[in-house]
Amino acid sequence: MSEPVTPNAIPQEIVGELIAVRSHAYAPYSHHPVGALVIGESGRRYAGANVEVAHYKGLCAEASAIAALVSAGERELREVYVIGPGAHLCTPCGDCRQRIREFATPDTRIRVVDAEGRLLRDYSMEALLPDSFGPENLAPEHLSR
Repeated sequence: MSEPVTPNAIPQEIVGELIAVRSHAYAPYSHHPVGALVIGESGRRYAGANVEVAHYKGLCAEASAIAALVSAGERELREVYVIGPGAHLCTPCGDCRQRIREFATPDTRIRVVDAEGRLLRDYSMEALLPDSFGPENLAPEHLSR
């Protein structure tokens, strides 16, 4: 279950970054621009927008932001923010939930906001992807993190 939300609980600076990165989305096929912002263990912010391609195997905004985090040398997510194009709930897809899980801790928060930046849902990792499979589920000889 998601945590209760309070209106406008997202700092305006983060809302501005989310709206800005969403405006850079490349979504000519779905017309569904999405922006994401992740905050790493260091406190640094990494933004990403969805990028669609003609063969329909695009890159989600969350994946784009996580790739920036990893490319910068970080490996842990403190917070994840997602913004879609409308007032509806635009939660991470299944693939992105697993990708978030890879770098999340039990304390990682996943927050979904509407097109205006109002908080719609605030999830823990367990609520977003219950009974998930992660690195600790692999045999020790396969772990190299």
